[in-house]
Amino acid sequence: MTAAPQPLTVWGALRSPRALSVEVLAGIVTTLALIPEVISFSVIAGVDPRVSLIASVVLAVSMSFLGGRPAMITAAAGSVALVIGPLVKEHGVEYLLPTVVLAGLVQIAFGLGGLARLMRFIPRSVMIGFVNALGILIFVAQVPHLLGVSWLAYPLFALAALIVLLLPRLTTAVPAPLVAIIVVTVIAVIFHLQVPTVGDEGAIGGALPGITALTVPLNLHTLGLIWPTALSVAFVGLMETLLTAKLTDDITETRSHKGRESWALGVANILAGFYGGIAGCAMIGQTVVNVKLGRARTRISTLVAGLFLLLLVTLLSGIMSLIPMVALAAVMMIVAIKTVNWHSVNPGTLKRMPLPETLVMVVTIAVVVATNNLAIGVGGGVVLAMVLFARRVAHVVRVHRLLEPNGERVRYRVVGPLFFGSSNDLVEQFSYADDPAEVLVDLSESQIWDASTVAALDSVEAKYAQHRASVTFVGLDDRSVDFHARLTGRLGE
Repeated sequence: MTAAPQPLTVWGALRSPRALSVEVLAGIVTTLALIPEVISFSVIAGVDPRVSLIASVVLAVSMSFLGGRPAMITAAAGSVALVIGPLVKEHGVEYLLPTVVLAGLVQIAFGLGGLARLMRFIPRSVMIGFVNALGILIFVAQVPHLLGVSWLAYPLFALAALIVLLLPRLTTAVPAPLVAIIVVTVIAVIFHLQVPTVGDEGAIGGALPGITALTVPLNLHTLGLIWPTALSVAFVGLMETLLTAKLTDDITETRSHKGRESWALGVANILAGFYGGIAGCAMIGQTVVNVKLGRARTRISTLVAGLFLLLLVTLLSGIMSLIPMVALAAVMMIVAIKTVNWHSVNPGTLKRMPLPETLVMVVTIAVVVATNNLAIGVGGGVVLAMVLFARRVAHVVRVHRLLEPNGERVRYRVVGPLFFGSSNDLVEQFSYADDPAEVLVDLSESQIWDASTVAALDSVEAKYAQHRASVTFVGLDDRSVDFHARLTGRLGE
């Protein structure tokens, strides 16, 4: 058998001029795709655009060294901005620093505690719904850049889209999105075309900010104000980051360290809070640009993205402000189309898939699109998947009754997992009035998973006692025996 190819490392990329150029160019393209979203998210969060841009530099650079998922882009994100916005609006921007620091500490504890492993409980149908909803959100977010603009914007949009789609057929030496952005920008500048540009989105130049000053007292009153927002920032950021890491794992066919990614995000957010001012998380759309269109695979691309963003904000802000928004919109719309898992919505696939799986995917998409929040949609999808799974498993338990020839003993064989969903009906599966005085319940093909099952078995035993019959439970594995012995007869106290 041929050994699987090893993933590209930083040292491997540094030794290969071609691989290094791919990483560098991918980082540059990703930065250009990052800027408009970061600026627009700063408006949602109620902070100066420069704050979000500098925080994004800190996040991207620090995660390049600390993160557990190479090539994943971390910056000031919309999901975090939606959570932070109400706090800033109601209490002021001065409460942002302690909120971000507290959120970072929670994320560090989450990562060091190994809780990132909870990601394994997100079903495939939820993950597909997440990816499809992401594609929809990215596409819809670009639509405003094509509405109410000069007709000159549409030929530029079409040109950018054609370059992105067709150039890879000729060469992959240079990222097609970068060529598209440069060509469209040069045309707009040479011919003085009046189309919306990055500069119209908000101020992006100026001096670097200093260390963020703490201007609120660290007391219980402040903690009472910030802790709900801090927890929301922490868990929304973690969920979006870990989902993006899983998606990146699938695209690159490599594995990442989710625990390291979690605590590293906390450290990066604390650094961004002190120098920048706002928290962030993984940027899903820009990560797809980096690893899918840019073909980046190492930390070099994310480091370049952070450093190039710093260069643009400080020295090249005038050039960056000239980029037409339709060029970036074309790139992101193609990213959106390529992000959607079209096989999952193919009529043939939908026909073969179990209805509950399709329902979970559709609900996940609907909630994400309705709330514009990936974390809420994924949470809703997971809850629905759990309910449907419990409902399905609840009906797989079977009880077989066998009366011995002499009629002096009856044997019940229980098959299937016993938990709150399946054990509630267990009590009704026995013939209490008709059975002899000796009852044997064989649980060798079952396992006890919760207190509800122990309570159900206690109820079975009590009902037989009312009919002067004794019950013996046999066949349980060691774990179930210990669990049953610890709780039986004590749940009614």
